[in-house]
Amino acid sequence: MRILFMGTPEFAVPSLEALVAAGHTICGVFTQPDKPKNRGMKLLPTPVKECAMSHDIPVFQPVKLRDGTALAQIQALAPQLIVVAAYGRILPQDILDCPPLGCINVHSSLLPKYRGAAPINWAILNGDRVTGITIMHMAAALDAGDIISQTETEIGPDETAPELTARLAELGGKLLVETVGKIETGTAPRTAQDESQVTLAPMLDRELSPMDFTRPAQALHDQVRGLIPWPAATAQVGGVRCKIFATSVEPGTGRPGTVLEAGKGGLLVACGEGALRVLELQPDGGKRMRSADYLRGHPLETGSAL
Repeated sequence: MRILFMGTPEFAVPSLEALVAAGHTICGVFTQPDKPKNRGMKLLPTPVKECAMSHDIPVFQPVKLRDGTALAQIQALAPQLIVVAAYGRILPQDILDCPPLGCINVHSSLLPKYRGAAPINWAILNGDRVTGITIMHMAAALDAGDIISQTETEIGPDETAPELTARLAELGGKLLVETVGKIETGTAPRTAQDESQVTLAPMLDRELSPMDFTRPAQALHDQVRGLIPWPAATAQVGGVRCKIFATSVEPGTGRPGTVLEAGKGGLLVACGEGALRVLELQPDGGKRMRSADYLRGHPLETGSAL
């Protein structure tokens, strides 16, 4: 099949690779413009652009999608189908209407749950045990199109957002190839989403970072896992603001926020229910490290409060 692919981050790469490996003709790739990164602020290509270039696929990086330029490029490419995976842009209706077989999207949740920009993070933040991939027909409303196919996977109890993202990316690539095959043969089902079951997964922000130790330890563990790598959960450790990157849930009682242990085993803090052991942290202006190493230079007394 002749396919135009749209995607930007690492999550989308397995989907593009899977389509190439399956023998489909990728007539072009749309991805976000290169952005300056790191200290030198050098313009760096997106992961999808790098992947496309490695396969000699033409790359397009429009700044706007509504001025007619992108539509003209798509019309010239004449795709039968547009596949979108984490492109990061909303497609206008004229582009959605362009390919004869429509536009489909690889979404990292079990729709209609978690429509929006951060479904993986919110699944972890909310303590979900199961998530998955949905491939759907695209509609004008955000993530509201008819479902074609879904696959489920369990979320590991200590799995972080980047780890789950990598797994779902691979699952998405496999499901995408199966789904495109069904579209090609005219056997792909369409199931309307149940609007009564819709939940949202809005963009993350720093307001989610501060940890409240009156909450259960499990909820804080989920907060830490779900906010990696950005904006990261934060706590005041001995008066120093620290990003928290690894924790475990343990038995323990005490006034919430009280230090129960501070030594070789790291930092154990009483919560509203149970206790949370902080295993890795990063103080403002410092490096990420084991909490035990940090405590050697910044000792805390048992019984003190965070």
